[in-house]
Amino acid sequence: MTIKTSLFTLGITALAFTACGDRKPDYQTITTPGGTWELVWDEEFNYVGLPDSTKWSYDIQGNAWGWGNNEAQYYTEAKKENTWVENGVLTITALKQQMEGKEYTSARLITKGKGDWLYGRFEIRAKLPTGRGTWPAIWMLPTDSEYGGWPASGEIDIMENVGYDPDTIVASAHTDSYNHVMGTQKNARIACTDSYTTFHTYSLEWEEDEYRVYIDDMHYFTFENEKNSFKEWPFDKRFHLLLNLAVGGNWGGAKGVDEALCPLHFEIDYVRVYTKSNE
Repeated sequence: MTIKTSLFTLGITALAFTACGDRKPDYQTITTPGGTWELVWDEEFNYVGLPDSTKWSYDIQGNAWGWGNNEAQYYTEAKKENTWVENGVLTITALKQQMEGKEYTSARLITKGKGDWLYGRFEIRAKLPTGRGTWPAIWMLPTDSEYGGWPASGEIDIMENVGYDPDTIVASAHTDSYNHVMGTQKNARIACTDSYTTFHTYSLEWEEDEYRVYIDDMHYFTFENEKNSFKEWPFDKRFHLLLNLAVGGNWGGAKGVDEALCPLHFEIDYVRVYTKSNE
């Protein structure tokens, strides 16, 4: 091969590499019955190590009071045993491990201050743990709590599951007027018999007039803006995402905890956030 041919081949290779590097992912623009959406933030977990600190923080502040739900775990910070990324997946692991008076350790990751949004489509593909006492969740909380403490500033539950009812996925809304403390929360349930053996996509489409929750693009819950006050609809402020695996607690531990099941694994394949296209 001559030098000229080698240079030509090298140039073509470099051009192809550049083109691939500039190519947008095939999920950059998606269309659903709710509209057309443009990707603005994603986490594909294509690395090895602790979760990317530019996107995720560890929420540990509630360890002292059990997070208000009498949970049995202590959430750790930057411990490989509880949060690790490898093979394209984030794994949150709950261990039977005593720490600070708790019987278990686990992790609770948040995007607060690193990913905060008002409206959009949120997609999280995950495989859940199972067993009596597990309580994985994919949800959102207000970043600024402008209407006051919980539940006044709202909570959006995209996916919750408890191990004693493994085949049921729950989506909920919590506000000042509608919350589980008062027994007035709004929610819906859908059957999913393989959430703990197969990855499923849990999605939220949040707009000014309502938000909708899906599993694998099957719509099963809508919470509407009644246009009365923030007590019914506090969802006009920035929110951030949370991913956590709780053990026990008022709901998750309602029928006890099977200690023999540990370690428990909550696996997340990707997280993608979209804004609605103006077109």
